[in-house]
Amino acid sequence: MPYKPKVPCKHPGCAELVEPGTKYCEKHKALHPEEVRSAAKRGYGRKWQKASREYLQAHPLCVLCMKKQPPRYVKATGVDHITPHRGDQRLFWNRSNWRSLCKQCHDKKTRAEDNNPTYTY
Repeated sequence: MPYKPKVPCKHPGCAELVEPGTKYCEKHKALHPEEVRSAAKRGYGRKWQKASREYLQAHPLCVLCMKKQPPRYVKATGVDHITPHRGDQRLFWNRSNWRSLCKQCHDKKTRAEDNNPTYTY
């Protein structure tokens, strides 16, 4: 049976080949801990699901769509951390750092942050 070919490491400038379904080579895995750990291990477990569901019930509309001119009233589908928490639990659970976003706005914000990551060596 044919197998899938290896793919390049996703770290900028790395040409190392990794198994399909793996994002980073062994050399660069440590630089991307949030990409490797599961959502539950990053704090998005049952407690987060319950809290975000309650927040969405209290704030059902996308805040970024409502700021547009003219305002658009779009149902929010997720809770976003305004300032990325990067593992800081106080920032993660600080409700003043939360906002309701629709999928389109959340994907756009996440894509902008992930395309220009800050690496520390």
